[in-house]
Amino acid sequence: MPDLRPDSHAAPPAAGPQPRGWSHAVSGIAIVAFTAFLALAWSAVSTLMLIFAGILLGVFLDGLTQLLGKVLPAGRGLRLSLVSLVLAGLSLSMVAFGGATIMQQGRDLGQTVASQAGTVRDRLKEYGIDVPGLSAPKKAPDGQAAPDGDKDKGKDRDGSDAKGQKPGGLAGLASGAMESPGSLLSDAGSVLGPAASVVIALFGALGNVLVIVFLGLSCAADPGAYRDGLVRFVPPRHRERATALLDGMGETLRHWLFGQLITMAVIFLCTWAGLSFLGIGGALILGLQAGLLAFIPTIGPLIAGVVIILAALASGLTAVLGALGVYLAVQTLESYGLTPYIQKRALDIPPATIFAGQLVLGVLFGLWGIALALPLMAVIKVLLAQLYIEDTLKEDAEA
Repeated sequence: MPDLRPDSHAAPPAAGPQPRGWSHAVSGIAIVAFTAFLALAWSAVSTLMLIFAGILLGVFLDGLTQLLGKVLPAGRGLRLSLVSLVLAGLSLSMVAFGGATIMQQGRDLGQTVASQAGTVRDRLKEYGIDVPGLSAPKKAPDGQAAPDGDKDKGKDRDGSDAKGQKPGGLAGLASGAMESPGSLLSDAGSVLGPAASVVIALFGALGNVLVIVFLGLSCAADPGAYRDGLVRFVPPRHRERATALLDGMGETLRHWLFGQLITMAVIFLCTWAGLSFLGIGGALILGLQAGLLAFIPTIGPLIAGVVIILAALASGLTAVLGALGVYLAVQTLESYGLTPYIQKRALDIPPATIFAGQLVLGVLFGLWGIALALPLMAVIKVLLAQLYIEDTLKEDAEA
């Protein structure tokens, strides 16, 4: 007689402990928590990028400390202190001895570029091409502000202009305070004028620099503690792999940073020497901006080239052709000489992939994404190589 019990032909349960399935409530909470985490990361992307920049500085200081350890058998704290003091001394020396020259050349270069941009705008308008970004504020024929009689035109009896805007200065501050006390702070900025914007921008930049320096020194002082702290959040059976992954990221970033600094220094020196030989004004600041902008791939060199060409327009067509030749020679040296040999070990990524990554990171993270595109792509490359290619596909990442 056949066995009519419902579980008579069911497969026997597997031996060992069985994983417990998540309930719908727990799954929903996990999805909501992950979504909230992504939203928080998206809203604080500038802070996260600032932290990443501090980690980059820490990797750089750690690399210099390790190099110093090969010639100076001393404690890590002493070597890090020596490296920090040398870098601080070099920075202060550059500001003290070259700051005045850089500021003067920067001021002259700004005026030259603005003037030549206006010339280019006028020339393009002759061909029916209007470029609003090159427009300059209109001035009176004698170079002074418009007379008081012209300023009063178009204003109403309450002091507003034809568009309903209130007057600036102390009068605007007083009227704004009487009408809306909450607008007092915003109107105070109009009293200080451009100086307030400059001071606020300087304080913001100085604050960002201090944060990056503090994070860099903290990470370089004891990188093992931070690495082990992150590994503690990984399940025990995967901690060895997580440690190797973090060490691989650090090594890749360290090689990339040293190679990038060498590339930037060579571009600065070659551009400065070439433009000085041609007699183009502001060669030092032009070389400096070319070297600094080399940190941003693809887009940075294009911006540097535009600035160099605009600065050379003031010296004539021969200077423009010479400056263009210097720029092309330096970019050829960087693209076919420095990068293939210096950066191949750290970041062997095709140029089109780098450009596409810049576009994606720029859309996602703005200016921070563009500036830190290469180190971010270096980290992503290590993650894909070790976690996906080696661990998932079981293939050699170097193949």
